[in-house]
Amino acid sequence: MKNRTVGSRQFSRRSGPDIFFSEYRRPRVIFSKNVETQVESSEAGVGDSVGQAEEPITSPEPETPGERRGFIKFLCAFIGTLISVVPFGAGMWSYLNPLAKRDSGAGDDGFIKVTTIDAIPADGTPAKFTVVADKVDAWNRFTDVSIGAVYLRLVDGLPKALHTVCPHLGCFIDYRPGNNDFFCPCHNSNFKLDGGLARGVSPRRMDPLDIQIRNKTEVWVKFQNFQPGHSHAVPVS
Repeated sequence: MKNRTVGSRQFSRRSGPDIFFSEYRRPRVIFSKNVETQVESSEAGVGDSVGQAEEPITSPEPETPGERRGFIKFLCAFIGTLISVVPFGAGMWSYLNPLAKRDSGAGDDGFIKVTTIDAIPADGTPAKFTVVADKVDAWNRFTDVSIGAVYLRLVDGLPKALHTVCPHLGCFIDYRPGNNDFFCPCHNSNFKLDGGLARGVSPRRMDPLDIQIRNKTEVWVKFQNFQPGHSHAVPVS
């Protein structure tokens, strides 16, 4: 292998193809102004973020008495509104729902004033009296409406009441003075003066009703209807 000098540099030649080897120098890193500017700006950003992180965290201001009073006023107003709305809603439900209404006119105990004792025959003859009361039908209210009738007669000076409707199929029962009995013209059932079944197809006797004497002379009857066709009295709900 021969050495060859070119200028101030030496090159070696090997047999075969000519290959020149030069001296290599370690590359130098040169930072331009743009790179330095970017580095400085990034360092400044880091400093800013660090400065922001170091800012003290302030706690929320305590609630003032005025704010507490405002909340209490709001709570009281809400409760008052709720208390007033509940009865109003119940009243509207009662008005809009006819099924929630019932027939009225009777007292709390269901008794209705029918007549006085002196209006009933003293000899024990039955007398028919109309039962009058107020009636509510859906949204309509009717006053002094006939809701039925009863037979009243005196037994040992005390009134007794019988329903005028036949227990068989609901026909009206007549009093026959000539036979001194009760008679249903629909299916020829006969009843005694005390309401007992004499003969016929009725499944039970005439329905008796409770009576009260009020204010010494007033006759109050607990009037109610019963379902026909049963061997025992079943009130109509």
